[in-house]
Amino acid sequence: MSFTFYRQLNSMDCGAACLRMVAKYYGKHFNSATIRANAGFTTQGVSMFGLSETAEMMGFRTRALQIDFKKLMLVPLPAILHWNNNHFVVLIELNEKKAKIADPNKGIITYNTSTFKESWCVKNVEAGVGTVLILEPTQAFYDHTDEIEVKRNWSIAVTHLSKHKKRIAQVLVTLLISSILQLIFPFFAQSLVDTGINTRNLQYVTIVLIAQLTLTFSATIISFIRNRIQLRISNVLNISLLSDFWVKLTRLPISYFDSQLTGDIIQRLSDNRQIQSFFTGPAIGSVFSVLNFFLSAIILVFYSTQLFLIFLTGTIFYFLWIYFFQKIRRKINYATFRIAAKENNATLQLIQGMQEIRLNNAEKTKRWEWEDIQAKLFKLNFRSLNYSQWQTAGALFINQSKEICITFLVANMVINGQLTFGAMLAIQYIIGQMNGPVQEIISFVQALQDAKISLERLNDVYRIQDEESIEKSLIKVLPKCKDIQFDNLSFKYPGAGNELVLNNISLHIPEGKITAIVGSSGSGKTTLLKLLLKVYDSYEGDLRVGESKLKNISHSYWRSQCGTVLQDGFIFNDTILNNIAVGNSVVNHKRLTYSCNMANIREFIDSLPKGFNTPLGIGGVGISQGQKQRILIARAIYKNPQYLFFDEATNSLDSNNEKAIINNLNDFFLDKTVIVIAHRLSTIRDADKIIVLHNGEIVEEGTHGELIELGGKYNELVRNQMEMINR
Repeated sequence: MSFTFYRQLNSMDCGAACLRMVAKYYGKHFNSATIRANAGFTTQGVSMFGLSETAEMMGFRTRALQIDFKKLMLVPLPAILHWNNNHFVVLIELNEKKAKIADPNKGIITYNTSTFKESWCVKNVEAGVGTVLILEPTQAFYDHTDEIEVKRNWSIAVTHLSKHKKRIAQVLVTLLISSILQLIFPFFAQSLVDTGINTRNLQYVTIVLIAQLTLTFSATIISFIRNRIQLRISNVLNISLLSDFWVKLTRLPISYFDSQLTGDIIQRLSDNRQIQSFFTGPAIGSVFSVLNFFLSAIILVFYSTQLFLIFLTGTIFYFLWIYFFQKIRRKINYATFRIAAKENNATLQLIQGMQEIRLNNAEKTKRWEWEDIQAKLFKLNFRSLNYSQWQTAGALFINQSKEICITFLVANMVINGQLTFGAMLAIQYIIGQMNGPVQEIISFVQALQDAKISLERLNDVYRIQDEESIEKSLIKVLPKCKDIQFDNLSFKYPGAGNELVLNNISLHIPEGKITAIVGSSGSGKTTLLKLLLKVYDSYEGDLRVGESKLKNISHSYWRSQCGTVLQDGFIFNDTILNNIAVGNSVVNHKRLTYSCNMANIREFIDSLPKGFNTPLGIGGVGISQGQKQRILIARAIYKNPQYLFFDEATNSLDSNNEKAIINNLNDFFLDKTVIVIAHRLSTIRDADKIIVLHNGEIVEEGTHGELIELGGKYNELVRNQMEMINR
């Protein structure tokens, strides 16, 4: 069977890519997004156990083993290997002398056995033992329906370019005029020498030079106009592509961002610019480069067929030499993307985590981590430079050899009287004109390759289904009864081997009441809140709002009815006003004042010189945790929602602020459905209902007094808290 290679599109996506390759080898196509979801793809990648479980879901029979090299030779191939202790590759062929692997990051590579063992037997080098995942297809695998394979295409950019047909036409016209003007110059050169200089006619020489100067001036003006038009198209296309990308990101499920490195997303912004650069540069210019080449070739044939054949032969060798390095450039491009993504993450971590780094004396460790990445980037850049120098040196040698050969033949033809001296100058000019298009065509091929790579990575994002599918009609109105009902709900985070976080939850949350959820860390409180916010929809059982299933309610509409204060709530790099009135172009100042009074932060804001217009640093730099939390509470109140979800909303507040805010909130909570997750007794004791979670299950339910009298888990939590206060 033939082997299809798939490259990893994210820096931690090697496991999913390996499963795609093995599945394709046996005749079935699976999209990477499907495999990542099933495998529990996270920012740390995926485990061997996760790969095994996902392969079983796909219809494979799997077995993970730690074996030596001799036993590995008996394993049915292809198989997945744990590589260098932090990577996955597919073993394609193996014998005593060499091993052939498909590395999702580098391509298909052949190693000698000693080099192979160094990377495979990392954990147990002395014993020569490594980890392998054996995969054999069952009938269930062949019963799977092939997923639609999304091929890369240029529709993303072409759609936006089509809106600027007039400007593109203007660019094409200027390029055509420039091409025609360039073709006139060699005839001027020949006429200047053969007619003007040979006949010693100074007046004719002057006329020719004036005409040549006029054409040069015209070509320069046309070039100015073309560059300005191209810049305008480039800017518009860049904004359109990036805007589309941001729109797509805002439509993706929120859970997508739990599994993506920030650096990967940032790199995809560069991919958009790469495509924009290609369409506004090489893609347009290459059309006329080909035209110029053929027109110049016709003129050269007119002078001498022999010279044209020599030029054509040299050009073919030139193309072949350049093409030889294209696959290497492709591999380096992917490797650069992966390391650049890691560099972005490391840089962001250094900047955003500098306070924690300094407080924990981790300056050297974190700097060394960053320097390790820089060292890898340097090696990659050096490797790229090495190949680039070889490519350039070989191309220069071929080009110069061709030029010298043509110059010798032309000079010989002039000496033998077959050409005039003016014709010689004209031919040299034509050769120069033909070399330019050749370089531009090669640049186009290289830019096309880079753009294709960028498009592959962007398509990986665009093929992910939107959170709200257009095909599905979602409810955008709340039912009359707004109670929330959990019926036998169970949930585990996506990925093989993950245990249930919520187990068979049945719970009624009454409309217009305060429901508190308590429990030890890891009991499932925050997860329950995430389900209510529709971060995850992949649960078993039923979750309803009145008579409507929560899954059938529009995500955006539902969240517009919900105010949230989460533990990791985000403060934007903006003014206090815009941090409270998020998403509102017109601010309701009466509601703004009310929300700040409710959150007990109005006095702090008024004490600032710029008041509500005081800028805040990203993540809340410049204010305390308590002030940040009060701004988040004010944001939720300003929204004036039907439902309020508070996750440890007052854990950073001092007792005075907490008491004042709780008193204020009791008035605001009237006629609103409130769910509070908290540990502090003062926050939850007055709730209408208290739910006690333990290991993902509801173990107790009732009011504060009822649960204290019961003397169970809740009573234990309260007693432990009181003991901590009294110490």
